Amino acid sequence: MAGRSVAALVGKIALAMVSVLVLGATGLAWGTFRELQGLGTSQAISGESSPPGSTQNILVLGLTTRKGMNGEDLPKEVLDNLHAGDSSVGGYNTNTMIVLHVPGDGSKAQAVSVPRDDYVTFVDGPLLGSTKGKLKEAYGKAKEQEQERIYAQGERDPATLEQKAREAGRVSVRKNVEALLNIHIDHLAEISLAGFYDLATQLDGIDVCLKHATSDTNAGANFKQGRQHLNGAQALAFVRQRDNLPNNDLDRTHRQQAFLASITTKLKEQGVFGNLGKLQGMIDVATKDVVIDKGWDLLSFAQQAQNLTGGNIEFHTLPIKGYAKDPNDPSSDINLIDIPYVQALVQTLFNPAPAAAPTAPTTTTPAPPPIKGGGSTVDVRNGIGEDGLAAKLANALSGYGFTKGEATSVAPQASSQIFYGTGAKEDALKLAQFFGGIKATASTSAAPGHVALWIGKGFTTPTALAGATAAAPTTTVPVPTEGPQGGAVDGGGIPCVD
Repeated sequence: MAGRSVAALVGKIALAMVSVLVLGATGLAWGTFRELQGLGTSQAISGESSPPGSTQNILVLGLTTRKGMNGEDLPKEVLDNLHAGDSSVGGYNTNTMIVLHVPGDGSKAQAVSVPRDDYVTFVDGPLLGSTKGKLKEAYGKAKEQEQERIYAQGERDPATLEQKAREAGRVSVRKNVEALLNIHIDHLAEISLAGFYDLATQLDGIDVCLKHATSDTNAGANFKQGRQHLNGAQALAFVRQRDNLPNNDLDRTHRQQAFLASITTKLKEQGVFGNLGKLQGMIDVATKDVVIDKGWDLLSFAQQAQNLTGGNIEFHTLPIKGYAKDPNDPSSDINLIDIPYVQALVQTLFNPAPAAAPTAPTTTTPAPPPIKGGGSTVDVRNGIGEDGLAAKLANALSGYGFTKGEATSVAPQASSQIFYGTGAKEDALKLAQFFGGIKATASTSAAPGHVALWIGKGFTTPTALAGATAAAPTTTVPVPTEGPQGGAVDGGGIPCVD
């Protein structure tokens, strides 16, 4: 997307999420737990947390900052390895925000990625005079505002200024995430750039799988197609890359999830969580680079973390409606969101309805299908930015006589169109009429027997197309499936991504 910050860092999800697992796993041994008392702690969680062992909502934050815990500059050699610019770059945006929902009954956990550019009204605003802005900005604005306040009161110690100001940033982003998702956050974990590099290096890199060769000089990325092993610096480039990806930041979120799947698989296969000797290096990283809330009982969280390391997690990215220009910065884009829809989706994920009891079969004649295809392969190109729409439409149409083809995201489209290859004209015209009379055109670029549905501005999914999409609901919504968990897998639990 035009105007998005080239230096933005989102890769910390891996370290932050894995750090959560490490904290719980290492809590199994009291001696190791005592070592973890060196972790930085935060007072950002207010109110009463859920009792130990019960359902937990954990907010995982990744910062863009190139500075240490006390505001000190990172070593130049570290910055050089990261292709991340100097210590003045990056600010204090939370370019990674993940809510990890861990059920107390041991059932599958849900990890929800909150897009960083979601445009919100700050519930604790105004922040530096702004009442609205990108969600990622809440931390940095609140930090700067608090730092100015306590400096005016006479505080001059740089470390104290940094620590107290960061606390204000954590509180702000916690409050705004709670308000956006209509949930309570029980615990918080924060990590910054240095921590990611330290852990990625400690683990001797990761394995990833790419659908296509790609590069991004700004992030230091240059990757071939297929499965490959990345060292620490390459791993950071993998999750930082935004340029030359079909859907920019949303695709980068999918990369975060793919990275996490890779790293947790590696930890499990190497037996790290069962070997305190192997854990020592990771503990050293955690105590140096991770901040957690002061009330987090790591010993009680240990059993839940063991369950998570078994791969019992599902990943989701919250949907957006589209893009617009930032009113405060016309050169930058914002995500437009349907807040009631997002809140309903989170409730569906975190509090799923119990399975309905089986009912006696009925003799009612089923309704005729809304459309009947002749077998043509339908390729769906999503050009409106709604996360998961291409996959949902492709899946739905495959139930009505069409063959499921590719489901991909593309650059924004001004209008919807259909292109068809040899032998697919009849099916293309059926789809054109079904989708509201959009234009259908023969194209030599379309393969024989293929219909390409390009979704553009103003597109509305017919309500008759069961299972494709739904209007904003009051209680439950269909869960998005597009992303690494629904993509090709190259073996070993490593999903292939763009």
